[in-house]
Amino acid sequence: MRVFWTVVARELVRFIRSWQLVLVVLYAFTMEVYIAGSGIELKPRNVAIGYVDESGGGLSQKLLHYFHEPEFLPPVAFSSQSALSQAVFDKEIILGLIFDEDFERTFRKNKHATLNVLLDATAASQAYTTLSYLSNIVLNFSDTAFSVELVTHKLFNENANNATFMALTELLSITTMLSVILTAVVFVKEKEDGTWDIMLLMPVDAKSIILAKSFSQVIIVMIGIVISIGFVVFGAFDTPIHGSFIAFLVLAFFYAFTGAGIGLFVAAVAKDVMQVAQLSVVIMLPLIFLSGAWTPIYAMHPWLQTLSLLSPLRYFIEGTESIFFRGTPVLELYPYFLGVFSVGSILYVIGFRKIGHLF
Repeated sequence: MRVFWTVVARELVRFIRSWQLVLVVLYAFTMEVYIAGSGIELKPRNVAIGYVDESGGGLSQKLLHYFHEPEFLPPVAFSSQSALSQAVFDKEIILGLIFDEDFERTFRKNKHATLNVLLDATAASQAYTTLSYLSNIVLNFSDTAFSVELVTHKLFNENANNATFMALTELLSITTMLSVILTAVVFVKEKEDGTWDIMLLMPVDAKSIILAKSFSQVIIVMIGIVISIGFVVFGAFDTPIHGSFIAFLVLAFFYAFTGAGIGLFVAAVAKDVMQVAQLSVVIMLPLIFLSGAWTPIYAMHPWLQTLSLLSPLRYFIEGTESIFFRGTPVLELYPYFLGVFSVGSILYVIGFRKIGHLF
């Protein structure tokens, strides 16, 4: 054990002395998470609107007053439909409204007027959300009567604030990236510095060296997670946590070891740091795509849903969301702990055995 902790302390000191790497890790766990939480918008923001008003009445102008900041920019009038279409084509506006000659007359007669809409859907998510906003505005404006009363209850995120979700998602992705890359770099740097053979001649069991080096990087990742949670997630975004923070740290610890196992596999294959970066991207992207971080699991193709069971990040994300947003009791978190632990153990053993062949 003394040798184990000596190697761990050596790797931590090497990390601290490499101030460039320290800055990169601190940036990833702080600014990168903050930018993702504050800069990525899932709802309309500063949407440019244009319109053509051939109705000649005040009803169209009254409806346009519902489009205001910060969701929408002030509507811009166009002289013709062709000019409006060209503006959409040139990306000058995203949403185009066309009020025909009979719009106001038909609306006042039977409230079934036609409103033509042009929508730039190259940014599909923003376009779809903008269309939903437009539908709600028109329905409220027309005072449509339904046979049933619609009552909406928002669960877990009552203010529909996407910053808290995006910040946590980015933190989990950063954890994946750094746990893999840092572990791989620790071993590959030995190859680049020419100290690999010296390490092999050390009178220390190879298993202790592998465990100690990978464990040191897990410690670094866990410190980064605590800093990010404290200063960004809790501090900057005031994200609520309804479950056990200790349970989250334990889940993160297991997951960091999962990333370390992948890093061991990368280190066994890569010959230099450049190859580490290339291989890490190739391995991590499928894990992120299949995790539900960007696309909900239920929205995937059935065989992709089955394949997502092999992504440890899926269990980490679902477990973290259950702890932070749903307040799931600790005893009910066992599927996520079991998923991360079982898949993570397999990946760590594979990486451990792969790099163990080099000793």
